[in-house]
Parts: sequence; structure tokens; C-alpha cells
Amino acid sequence: MLILLPPSETKHPGGSGHPLDLDGLALPELRGARESVVTALVDLSSDEDEAARVLKLSARQRHEIAANAAIRDAPTMAAVDRYTGVLYDALGAQTLEPAARRWLGAHVLIQSAPFGPVGALDRIPAYRLAAGTTLPGLPPLRRVWAATVEDALSRTGAGFILDLRSEAYAALGPIPDAVRSTYVRVVTEGEGGVGRALNHFNKHAKGALVRDLAQTRPRISQAKALLAWADAAGWRLRDGVAGETEVVV
Repeated sequence: MLILLPPSETKHPGGSGHPLDLDGLALPELRGARESVVTALVDLSSDEDEAARVLKLSARQRHEIAANAAIRDAPTMAAVDRYTGVLYDALGAQTLEPAARRWLGAHVLIQSAPFGPVGALDRIPAYRLAAGTTLPGLPPLRRVWAATVEDALSRTGAGFILDLRSEAYAALGPIPDAVRSTYVRVVTEGEGGVGRALNHFNKHAKGALVRDLAQTRPRISQAKALLAWADAAGWRLRDGVAGETEVVV
């Protein structure tokens, strides 16, 4: 099983790892696209006013332009530790035992905007770039990433993909039709058992779900097996519309 996670807008600063090594990231076939996006982001950072406009930064967020300017030389940390916010707080990767972290490294990709999908333990620097951004000199990020990420995912050998990304980030990397997958939505039951989508609890539930998977490390090759694991683990998962699974909270 391969799990796809969204990134977070907020990130831990600093790090102790060596500078960014594009050749060392998961899915090496994305090297060319990664170089193009990183170069465009660094170039944009040379004009603070233009960078703030393109990245839609407030006056209080302008310091993040410096992080983009230093993206090639800044210290790095594991991607799953870099991101903060509700999902990553619930996942709590830094508190997992070594075997669970190794499982994350082998089974989790995080769909970033500048680097495409990266392994959970791939080392990345801090940056500021959202899925919907169009960088000067490049087409919209969806066009930069979609086809090449779809092809890369088809080469992973994954028999089943659990897609926990937001729709904006899922658009940057469609899952190949030939790969079995399910897209996860977190819902609460309304009248008549009809699911109602959530926001805050959506992120928390996804993080907690991945934490439980890392701690139990099941072998899952299809949605049916995921539902069976969830039932035994105390989660309430059910089939949604075609190609989707609902987490009921």
C-alpha cells in the first residue's frame, strides 16, 4: 500500500540535514520538473514585491520569501517532520517508534508543490508555495506536475494507493487508472445517515489514521482489506461513492 498525503502551508523552520538534494528524493524521474520549479521559485524571490504578489503573501508573511530564496542551500529535515498543522500534529511522526517511522518512509508520499511527491523521510527545506500558484516562466503547477506524477506513480509498483490529499493537491498528481486506489473523505453523519464533509476534523482524522497504520503496519492491497483493518482497529470506515472511502467521525 502507498499512502498519499497533502502538505501543510505551515512548516517547522530550520533543520539539521544537508542542503536539498533533488537527486536523493523519491520518484527520481521527477528530477527535471523539480529543477524547473525550484529555479523559478528562486528567481521569483529576487523581487520581493513581485514574489509577494504571485505567492499572495501578506505583509506579515513576507519573511517566507527569504526561505524560498535560500531553498537550495537551507538546512533540511524529514518532510513528515517539516510540515505542521492539524494533520501533522495528529500524525505526530516525531513521537513514533523507529519501526513506525521506517514504515512511513516506505509507504507514504507527501504531495508538495515545489518538489512533487516526496517520501515521508526525504529531507526538504522550508519553503512557501501553494498548489494553485503559477510561477513566472512556467505553466500552472497542475500542468507542470500532473502527467509526470501520474506516470511516476504508475512505476512505483504500488498495488493499492490510499489517497488522503486535498482535491487541490490530488490534481497535481492523478492516480493512474490501472492502479487500485481509494480517495478518502472524512464525514459526520447527518439525517438519515448521509455523510457531511468536515474541515478541521478531516485533517485530524487523516493524521490519526496514518499514525495508527504506521503503528500497526498492516498489509493492505485493496479497499476491502482497508475496511477490515479499520473495523478491527476501532475506526469506522465505509464505502462512499465509486472510488471513495468515507471515514465517519
